[in-house]
Amino acid sequence: MTARMVTLDLDGITERAGVMDRCARDLPLPDWFGRNWDAQADVLSHPGLCARGAVAGEILVVVRNWEGYAKARPEEWATGREVFAQATALTVALALGGSSQASCEGSGRFDRGWRRSRRGRMKYVLFPPG
Repeated sequence: MTARMVTLDLDGITERAGVMDRCARDLPLPDWFGRNWDAQADVLSHPGLCARGAVAGEILVVVRNWEGYAKARPEEWATGREVFAQATALTVALALGGSSQASCEGSGRFDRGWRRSRRGRMKYVLFPPG
């Protein structure tokens, strides 16, 4: 599968408003999307609203530098992580260190699947070694 990769960089973000600003800037969301987790969940699960013309599943969002936000606001991050995990209009992956962008940019190759979480199934993406 070939996918278009979009990077959502949360570097320096420590509150939900900052996350929503970055999502509005970096993700293929409609201009009118409400800047809250409920509105984002709706948009990320509706292929007609998300992806600005791309086919559902063709977009891979790599969330980088999310650790600071997760540490500063663990409850908010848990909600955000659940929203990302349940997105159906695109695939979301958390970068776990190093340069995920360097290892998958240009190749468009990735493996994806599901794992069990406390609240149900969660998407995961494995990048080929850089």
